[in-house]
Amino acid sequence: MWLGLASLHLLAGSGVRNPRALLWIGTFWVCFIFIQSVGAFLALLRPEIVDPELVAHDIFAYLLVAAVSCMVAATLRPEGTLRQTLWFLIGFWIIAVAIQLALGWGYISISSVDPWYWDRFRGWSENPNQLAIYCAVLTPLSLHMVLSAQGFGRLVAALSCAATFFVGRLTKSDTFLISMSLSIPLFAALRLRSWLTSPEHRLSLRFAAAALLVIAITPLSLSLVPYGVATADDVEGLAAGMMKDHGGEATKATANLRLSLWQDAWQAGLESGSIGLGPGPHLEKPSGITDKGVALPVEAHSTLLDVFTQGGLLGVLAVVSLFAATLALLLRARLDALAVLIVALAIFSISHFILRHPTVWFAVALGLVLGSDRRPSLHARIGS
Repeated sequence: MWLGLASLHLLAGSGVRNPRALLWIGTFWVCFIFIQSVGAFLALLRPEIVDPELVAHDIFAYLLVAAVSCMVAATLRPEGTLRQTLWFLIGFWIIAVAIQLALGWGYISISSVDPWYWDRFRGWSENPNQLAIYCAVLTPLSLHMVLSAQGFGRLVAALSCAATFFVGRLTKSDTFLISMSLSIPLFAALRLRSWLTSPEHRLSLRFAAAALLVIAITPLSLSLVPYGVATADDVEGLAAGMMKDHGGEATKATANLRLSLWQDAWQAGLESGSIGLGPGPHLEKPSGITDKGVALPVEAHSTLLDVFTQGGLLGVLAVVSLFAATLALLLRARLDALAVLIVALAIFSISHFILRHPTVWFAVALGLVLGSDRRPSLHARIGS
């Protein structure tokens, strides 16, 4: 419905709100679709295992997320409608999180919804990893609103950030844990950079505190080395305890399965001449057959490797270029939380295929829109 209304608004003559961001996204999708089409033609000439339903699913998903990302760039103004959309998203998400937690703790019940997958929380998502991706997007997105809002709005955004992080941990997603563990120190480093280099902070307590921390960080790190060596085993045990199955046999089995799929994906991409085989999965299922005795293809569950099997080397270069450009724009605009969001998505992409999620493309479009908005005003640059 939103796509239809946005299209009508655009055709009515409102004009493109963010031409530079739309150029980036539009160019990517034109190239990506062309690359996928070449791969699909090659797949028709090879005796590959292809499931038409899964191919059609991928085609529809790509068209949907392409439309969403292009319309976000074309119709939402950084100073107005985009900010309103972000607040609507956060408000809806807080309500959704509250309902899902109430389901998980048994305060309410819906017969068609089982919020737990064994001991992993999934809410009303299909699986815990899907919910974890939402949390990986909405945690730094809420943090961005904390930095850009004031008063009561900042409290609402902080509540969303904390609740989202909590739900992400309930999913027991190892990838979410790793992405957040790396994002927190990265965000701290970016904030230090902003406080040290921004003219508005030059004479503030933030600048003084950041300068003292930078001066003290080297001797402080050296002094903590003996303690780190002595407690290495405890830290390793703590990290394992935070993972699902506490780093036991299930975790090892999952890792071995992923490595096997990644090797198969790399081999399939090379066998296609690094051109790819078009939309859909192209790997043989490790167990060999399904319960119906029919061989079905599966995915590698790694964004770059799945793109390599579908679009070859050019597809990988297109995806990497788009994410790298988005990150560079956000770093230049000093939008620290959104830069961390792109890094978190990059980490998530290592062990998940994220290109079919509309939430991911909303985040990428948001980064391009705000990152390419070069107005000198601080409020314009942070989307306030």
